[in-house]
Amino acid sequence: MAGHSIPHFQNDGGHRVIEIGVKEFMCTGASVPFDHPHIFIDMGDDNEKVCSYCSTLYRYNSSLKATETIPPGCLFETKAA
Repeated sequence: MAGHSIPHFQNDGGHRVIEIGVKEFMCTGASVPFDHPHIFIDMGDDNEKVCSYCSTLYRYNSSLKATETIPPGCLFETKAA
């Protein structure tokens, strides 16, 4: 889908659980240079999914926007050079 942006999430804080407002996303592990391969995760009908690289448990929370997380600050954003 042209122009479709998949949110990326990271876990610099080492949180056991991160609540997110989407069911399709990318996990990066941590910020560069400590990231793992950025993998696509689709929860499907489930409300939770564990990243196979970093073991972060992602939990769907329908009250959150696509760019919001609990705890805050887990949205991965690329910084301009």
